[in-house]
Amino acid sequence: MQKKDSSSDQGSQQRPRRERIPGPPRRGQSADRPRREGGYSSEKPRREGGYRSERPRREGGYSSEKPRREGGYRSERPHRESGYRSERPHRESGYRSERPRREGGYRPERSNRKIAPETKQPKIPGEIRLNKLIANSGLCSRREADTFITTGLVTVNGEVVDRLGVKVTPEDDVRVNGQRIKGEPKTYIIMNKPRGYVTTMSDKHAEKSVMDLIAGKCEQRVYPVGRLDKTTMGVLLFTNDGELTEKLTHPSYNRKKIYQARLDKNLKKSNMEKLVNGIELEDGPMHVDVISYIDGDEKEIGLEIHSGKNRVVRRLFEALGYKVKKLDRVYFAGMTKKNLKRGQWRFLTEEEITMLKTGFYD
Repeated sequence: MQKKDSSSDQGSQQRPRRERIPGPPRRGQSADRPRREGGYSSEKPRREGGYRSERPRREGGYSSEKPRREGGYRSERPHRESGYRSERPHRESGYRSERPRREGGYRPERSNRKIAPETKQPKIPGEIRLNKLIANSGLCSRREADTFITTGLVTVNGEVVDRLGVKVTPEDDVRVNGQRIKGEPKTYIIMNKPRGYVTTMSDKHAEKSVMDLIAGKCEQRVYPVGRLDKTTMGVLLFTNDGELTEKLTHPSYNRKKIYQARLDKNLKKSNMEKLVNGIELEDGPMHVDVISYIDGDEKEIGLEIHSGKNRVVRRLFEALGYKVKKLDRVYFAGMTKKNLKRGQWRFLTEEEITMLKTGFYD
């Protein structure tokens, strides 16, 4: 069976309109009064607007009887094109734009100036710095020479020089505390220091000094590099090169040193481990880099250190209850005492001098 199209039936047939029959009056409503079409007080004429519509309608807001202002508050004033105080002439840039505009940053007029390079003074042949000349004489290092200069102890041609950077020539009369300084040729010596000799130059009560071993045999005035105590033997360098002396003795360079020590009793392996791990001394912690027995003898000890502290080897063993009977330095800054008997010395070769200056050694 086919279903009838309900939409076509509704369109073709219209339902008859029902007439509304007034019913009984509602509760609270009087039947004799005519029914109102609108809301409250419908007997009054209907207002098109809101409250007080009897007044003429205003086009604007409050107090529209006044002439309408085109702008905001106080529009009677002339209209300003910009912000505050627009009566002033408009500035194209920021603050104080009346000044001429600068192309660069702050004070660019300085950056545009071309500073002429300083003319270099002609270099005088043989001219060197004053502190270097003093150090080359073997009197002291460069750092110590700077101290002599700043304290006013140095004179050049009779005038006191107390500022750094001054250059002099070998012909100038340079004096430190009244003593004439001469640019002597560099000299380098190695010695196998014997026992019983001191290396300090200030000990006037010492019976024997290492300087006595080279007295009258070396024209140049040289000084020991570093110190070895009176009872220690072995490698000892001499030079009048103050700059090299500072490099070999300053703690920051950590020059390698090898010693052979003879103890009063056998060294325990547990104490050897303590020496490697480090021992607290009165001037701070200290340790050895390498330590071992020599030929299986537990009293003969070989050790390698890099410290430059005074009497450090003896103090390390004393902290563990040992006494050093004999101490010999067999290696220092790449140099050994090979072919040198006790008390003997010789001048270094050019290759050895170069090795010391460059530091190319183990």
